[in-house]
Amino acid sequence: MIRLLHIEFIKLWNNRASKALIIAYFILLTFISLVAAIKFDIGPIKFHLAELGIFDFPYIWHFNSFIAAFFKLFLAVVIVSMMANEYSNKTIKQNLIDGLSKWEFVYSKFLTVLALSAVSTIFLFVISFLLGLGYSSYDEISIIFSDLEFILGYFVKLVGFFSFCLFLGIFVKRSAFALGFLILWAIVEQLLFGLIGWKLTSWETAGTIRSFFPLQSMSNLIDEPFTRLSAVQNLGDQIGENFKFDYAVHWYEILIVLIWTALFIYGSYALLKKRDL
Repeated sequence: MIRLLHIEFIKLWNNRASKALIIAYFILLTFISLVAAIKFDIGPIKFHLAELGIFDFPYIWHFNSFIAAFFKLFLAVVIVSMMANEYSNKTIKQNLIDGLSKWEFVYSKFLTVLALSAVSTIFLFVISFLLGLGYSSYDEISIIFSDLEFILGYFVKLVGFFSFCLFLGIFVKRSAFALGFLILWAIVEQLLFGLIGWKLTSWETAGTIRSFFPLQSMSNLIDEPFTRLSAVQNLGDQIGENFKFDYAVHWYEILIVLIWTALFIYGSYALLKKRDL
């Protein structure tokens, strides 16, 4: 396992584009901490974003995992390019000639997905923990380490999303087309949701069905955190709006994404097994 992972990281690090994207991704994650320095001073309007409570424990785990998930597209490009380069450079054929089985080839790619997801999650945890220590109004251990389910949700979300990208990279063979297909699939999911709700059943039932779609199921893992802020909650109470939603990461949401992940990895192997390289 370590040998396979070592081979994949050598390939990634020797590719300038992949190396630049990986570095840019982690730099952007670090930039989350710069939000703490943003202050608005417009006439009578003066406030410091950090003072709004976005870096309070345990809210910070929710907020940072939601924001960081937007940057996953950088690594998505790395994943699909990783597969495209295997075909264009014919290294996939050379690996198989050298004795690597098709399953070992897919397994090595999945190990890369797991490694990138794990490193990203640990990096996010460290940044969030340090920001929380610096800005949070709460320092009780029980509060600091509550709501860590969002960090788990972030990891599962990355694994599922990158596994989908891996499948598309093997299916399409070209990184630009694979990314285009990813965007197209996101649009198709919304169109299917609209069609089901409009023609086939109620919108509530359509929303339940949509939660089983691959990209939507990944999105459902971490709900938006903004209405959870106490300032927004207080505003909602004043205007008569109820902003008290269920923000938790549920076990069945994780299970749905894990099932899709397994299907994507198996689909990647099935495609490679049938394909004449």
